[in-house]
Amino acid sequence: MRYLLFLISFISFSTFSQDFKWEEEKIEVKTGEDQNVILSADAIISEGWSGFAQPNFWRNIMTLAPDSCIVNIAKTREVIDITSNIQWNKQTNDQKDVFRDSVRTAHGLTSEDRIFVTTGKKDFYKFDVVYPSLADGVAAFESNDVDPWYAQAILLIESPGQLKKSRAGAYGPFQLMPSVARAQGLTVNRYTDERSDFERSAFGSSNLIKTMCIPEAKRILNAHNLEFSENDIWFRLFVLHVYHAGAGNVSAVVNKIAPKEGGQQLIQTMWNTTAASFGNNSQNYSQLALASQLILHDIVHNESDSIQSCSSDSAMK
Repeated sequence: MRYLLFLISFISFSTFSQDFKWEEEKIEVKTGEDQNVILSADAIISEGWSGFAQPNFWRNIMTLAPDSCIVNIAKTREVIDITSNIQWNKQTNDQKDVFRDSVRTAHGLTSEDRIFVTTGKKDFYKFDVVYPSLADGVAAFESNDVDPWYAQAILLIESPGQLKKSRAGAYGPFQLMPSVARAQGLTVNRYTDERSDFERSAFGSSNLIKTMCIPEAKRILNAHNLEFSENDIWFRLFVLHVYHAGAGNVSAVVNKIAPKEGGQQLIQTMWNTTAASFGNNSQNYSQLALASQLILHDIVHNESDSIQSCSSDSAMK
């Protein structure tokens, strides 16, 4: 992965209402002569999300070459082995089944517990390519009075630095479906597809979150008498699930869980619960959001520390 060289400093802004917690989360990153504003992952780290196996598993996958794979226990994302795709595929299906059964036996699992083999996705999660767009996403969401944390999360995981159409038909930097984009005022027809335009796509995504995803998330949580704050990381992750899976599917999985309280425990339980069309891809979505934010944090802070250390050494000579 080609990492950008960053210098980082914390700044405050007075152009937006201080009622929004995201003002405290902004950091300014200087790359050469350019300065960009992104959102800090400090809250993710301080709240302990970085210690969970699931986001750390995806951190590995996001930085692992596509010719490698990780054998893992699906419900916990515990890593059993890291190998090459060639080595794994040298085995027959029967040999693979025997290996999976041996993992289940060694870890006290049932025959229903799934053992996954997940291929590295470093070729998809191009953090150096998507990085320049993060500041634009932050600005676009702020201009629509929407928490820019969502912009950064979506840009990092949906189609990072690429304009690829998903198998379901989602397209653009914020991966909007045609009907969803049209509902937010974008033109999508055989001649014009505004989902490819960053500003229009950002407006459609932010408006969807503001008018649909956040209100629906609140409705679902209120239906279970769960307390929340819009600034909480777990609430933001919950909103992302609505953005990805739709309110009906998220409502179905929460109804199945029947939680007594929200917070990290609800999100973790959603990672291992299916209902309606809330399946494996839906479970993974907030895990990917956490993993990508943590990788971005590492890139920014590690490169900054390295540069500052070199600068200090030079000054001492």
